[in-house]
Amino acid sequence: MKTVRTHPKQPVVSVRGLVLIYFLLCILSVFFSRSFFSETLRSGSMPSPLNLAVFFAIPAVLLVLLAISAASLVRDLITQRTGSKFKARLLAYFIVIVVFAAAPVTLVTNLGIREMIRFWRGIDTGAAMGAAESFAVENYSLHSERFETMIRGADLSPYLVPDEAAAGAAGKGSAGVPPLPPGIAALEEFREDENGAWKSLSFAGEESRRLAAPPLLYSGFVPRELPRDRGLIRYAIRGEDTVRVISYTIGEDFDRGMEAMQNEKAHFEIIDSLRINYQRLMIFFYGVFFFPSLLMTIIIAISFTRRVTAPIVELTEATRRVAEGDFSIQILARRGDELGLLIRSFNSMVHDLEKSREALFKAEKITIWQNMAQQLAHEIKNPLTPIKLSAERVLRRWRGDPGRIGEILENSMLAIIQETEGLSTLLTEFRTLSKPMEPSGTWTRIREAAEAITAPYTVSYPGVRFDTEYMGGGILVKMDQHRVSQVLTNLIINAIDAMNGKGVIELRTDLVKKREIRYCRLSIKDTGKGIPAEESSLVFTPYYTTKESGTGLGLPIVERIIGDHGGAIWFDSREGTGTTFFIDLPIEEGGGTDSGQ
Repeated sequence: MKTVRTHPKQPVVSVRGLVLIYFLLCILSVFFSRSFFSETLRSGSMPSPLNLAVFFAIPAVLLVLLAISAASLVRDLITQRTGSKFKARLLAYFIVIVVFAAAPVTLVTNLGIREMIRFWRGIDTGAAMGAAESFAVENYSLHSERFETMIRGADLSPYLVPDEAAAGAAGKGSAGVPPLPPGIAALEEFREDENGAWKSLSFAGEESRRLAAPPLLYSGFVPRELPRDRGLIRYAIRGEDTVRVISYTIGEDFDRGMEAMQNEKAHFEIIDSLRINYQRLMIFFYGVFFFPSLLMTIIIAISFTRRVTAPIVELTEATRRVAEGDFSIQILARRGDELGLLIRSFNSMVHDLEKSREALFKAEKITIWQNMAQQLAHEIKNPLTPIKLSAERVLRRWRGDPGRIGEILENSMLAIIQETEGLSTLLTEFRTLSKPMEPSGTWTRIREAAEAITAPYTVSYPGVRFDTEYMGGGILVKMDQHRVSQVLTNLIINAIDAMNGKGVIELRTDLVKKREIRYCRLSIKDTGKGIPAEESSLVFTPYYTTKESGTGLGLPIVERIIGDHGGAIWFDSREGTGTTFFIDLPIEEGGGTDSGQ
């Protein structure tokens, strides 16, 4: 028994593998998208070529997988494989659904990002940042002027506290030293020793403001250095051998505000650059993060389509084969398949049909043999009667008047011989119809065989014209010369009898294709009286004939020969117009024509 599995042809990657790849792709997309957005917003430029190559490697691999899956579907469509159109339509529905679902998200995302950049661009950040910077510069200038006014002509010596070492050497303490004036954060004095090194002589204020060495060796504002001078303005006063450094506080918020302004200015510059690179960034974004997901969805849709349609395709194929007469086919369903009940019902139906066909075939076979035995007995009985009468006539003459037996002997013997030859022909045709027939493996040129068979009839029946103009000279059929002659002879004799020996018999050949098999179609058309409609169903019935001398086995034998060679025969007839017999004989690929003819 032949079995058909409903499992589809294994793809390059299974559905489970594709789903796993899809989830990995989602994880990678989330991971890389965070890196992508952070890098883009920090720099405002496109990723490096190396990153581009790495990012676009995933869509490239998915495109290859999609091409392989699509190529298989296209190949099935070109070869018209069963179920290919259904799979293509189902896949088209999936793709349309995916596109409909993705299109609004894509458009809204694109428009949203475009509008956000346009909104940011519409904000006059340059003017705001310029005003803030001007305010900061003016604030710094005011503090500097106030500081310079404060220390100009002021005596700061009472505020200095000698270092511990210096105080110990002088024998003085720090008691009674007044606090520093408002705004002064620190006051420090340095002296140069004999080796040219500067050392702190005295210090007043916050210890965190102490310096290791004088920042300037001349009088004037000290250039600010961060983080050393965070929240301070320093001023140096040069004496004969000392340098006094005064630190004025402007607040920690001043430097933090300046840093914040610089950072925000850089951020707004990045936003401006994003507007310039917007199109390329969107292409990169969709190509790296959205397009792969779309490709994976289509690939998974193809695989799901193959799995969904596989049982239906197998049922269709099995139904076709059952319609062709193959009742031995059975379908193996997958465990848990929703179509399992349908498949089991189909298998049960085919099994019942096979049993019914076997029983019907057996009954038909018995009936056919019974009818054939009755017909054969009838056909044999008919010639036995004249044989018996001729023999009795000769016997009576021999007994009654032996001298005159010669008057009837020749006619009686000729009658016996004629009826005996008829019986021999009848038995030969019956044996041909009933015995197994092996298809021939010999190639025969159909036109040469037809011309050889029609040649004698052209002489014997001058009123009949044979037209073989439309017979292909190079067409070969896989049937030996004897069988071809037997088929054509029966059909030509019937055509001549139908035309009463006058008319046109046209023979032509064509190449046709049915269910992936090529055939040579031979047609034999006559201009005779045609076959009545009530007799059409009896044409191929054994022993049915309208001829006085016919056996009724000619056309059944032709049908048997054609059928045993994998072909088919049928006819089209109209009363008063003529009859055309059609014969389809299979042609193997690569051998049906002879290019040399």
